[in-house]
Amino acid sequence: MAGGVGSRFWPMSRENRPKQFLDVLGTGKTLIQMTYDRLLRLVPADQIYVVTNQKYAKLVNEQIGLSADKILTEPMRKNTAPAIAYASHKIFAINPEANLIVAPSDHLILKEDAFVEIVNTALQKADEGSNLVTLGLKPTRPDTGYGYIQFESGQDIIIGEVKKVKQFAEKPNRELAEIFLKSGDYYWNSGIFIWKAKTIIESLQKFKPQLNELFTSKGNDYNTANEQTFINDAFTRCEDISIDFAILENAKNVFVVLADLGWSDLGTWGSLYTHLNKDVEGNAVIGNEVYLFESENNIVNLPDGKVALLQGLDGYIVVESNGILMVVKKDDEQKIKNYVAQIQKRNQGVS
Repeated sequence: MAGGVGSRFWPMSRENRPKQFLDVLGTGKTLIQMTYDRLLRLVPADQIYVVTNQKYAKLVNEQIGLSADKILTEPMRKNTAPAIAYASHKIFAINPEANLIVAPSDHLILKEDAFVEIVNTALQKADEGSNLVTLGLKPTRPDTGYGYIQFESGQDIIIGEVKKVKQFAEKPNRELAEIFLKSGDYYWNSGIFIWKAKTIIESLQKFKPQLNELFTSKGNDYNTANEQTFINDAFTRCEDISIDFAILENAKNVFVVLADLGWSDLGTWGSLYTHLNKDVEGNAVIGNEVYLFESENNIVNLPDGKVALLQGLDGYIVVESNGILMVVKKDDEQKIKNYVAQIQKRNQGVS
């Protein structure tokens, strides 16, 4: 899934080039390239599909070289349930017994060997009894930016074990997140799912029949010249809803594989900060002409050659990209999305 904008990663992540197409870690690879390489350890190259917005199809082709028939384009953003419905029906038309690994294109996973092992465990569970399986990530802090999964814990909690899901919890406030962390039976919701194509289609039909019917071919639609017209019509008429709300919070056959993958969704500047090298004052700096004085615990990302003198800052995000400068407190990073929306209302030329 590669259709998002990543608005909390503004101003680097913009409408014309969202964060999945950026090298945010300075590794020489963009996030979608890292995701593609990771999935190649599990899936043959000719069985990897990308669902993205129509405007990003060229970027997908340029960055990972997929052919046009493997790039599934949405005419508009309608969240994850329609995207998954589209891909599931298309792949089911090719192979009704197909297993699906559904993965966001912009996540960081440092422990890739563990990822391969955990996904194989999830594939086995998905195949056992038409189960829906997700990966739960062991939380390291009471983060308010992630959803959580509560599972049936029993006496022992073992990484790599499969647990029955009790409930999904939306992004909590700080107090509730601390309770989740202490309880031990809440893991972060990774947004990575494993199931059979026919299982998720059956679930869509059960819980969201109108949405499912829009993506159910009435004839010769998928994998033909008619596909894009059919999909454009489906997206125009379908509701905007996540797969969590549409299916996972309602289904009873949902399981979670407990994982510790060195994971981050890199959804915010703060999440990037945790993965960057820092100086003795805790400053993470990208840019070769940045000079910090009496400053600590900041993340600074400026273009090479941009000279900046910063004094007296503690816990700030300082970013310049595309001619835009942003200075925001790290503690307020969840507000960036709202700030950007306000800017867009004032000036439709900023996106």
